[in-house]
Amino acid sequence: MQASENSRDAVKLPLRFDPNALREDLGRIPEERWIRHFVTDNYEGDWSGVALRGPANVTHPIQELFANPGTEAWANTSLYDECPYFAEVMSTFQCNLLSVRLLRLGPGSIIKEHVDHSLSLEDAELRLHVPVQTNAEIEFWLDDKLVPLEAGETWYLNVNRPHRVENNSDEYRVHLVLDCEINSWLRAQAGFPV
Repeated sequence: MQASENSRDAVKLPLRFDPNALREDLGRIPEERWIRHFVTDNYEGDWSGVALRGPANVTHPIQELFANPGTEAWANTSLYDECPYFAEVMSTFQCNLLSVRLLRLGPGSIIKEHVDHSLSLEDAELRLHVPVQTNAEIEFWLDDKLVPLEAGETWYLNVNRPHRVENNSDEYRVHLVLDCEINSWLRAQAGFPV
């Protein structure tokens, strides 16, 4: 079953970015910058990430990528300055950005079904996805509904609900993942009452 673009848990926002420019910036990131996801029980294969924005006053890439709960101060990482289009995309969001990461799932890899916490429109912050590199063989399932994510789109996905990803293709799937503080602008973009 496919998810509707107007479902409360999967909403395509009216923000679209240039897929070619996204991929160009992706190509600026050296392979050695990608860090394996530390929650190894949640996936099979290759799942890694890099931080464009993370906790302030940390310099270790793992601390930038995986913030401690309760982090209050955030800052752009050194990688932000190396990726001008990702920086432009981030500046589009008229809300406070907390963690901003690129998450990469390798060919033939899966993210097992799991739930995240306190990242929905009912909470103080939510998670947005901007697919950077994807194709029709990569499936994002939310509450057992397939969400049709295409490169350059912006989606609010209620990751408090069960979700999983299957990369059945021979290329990496990469998403720009933005954790945002909810404000009236973001609610309006998602089509929810302000």
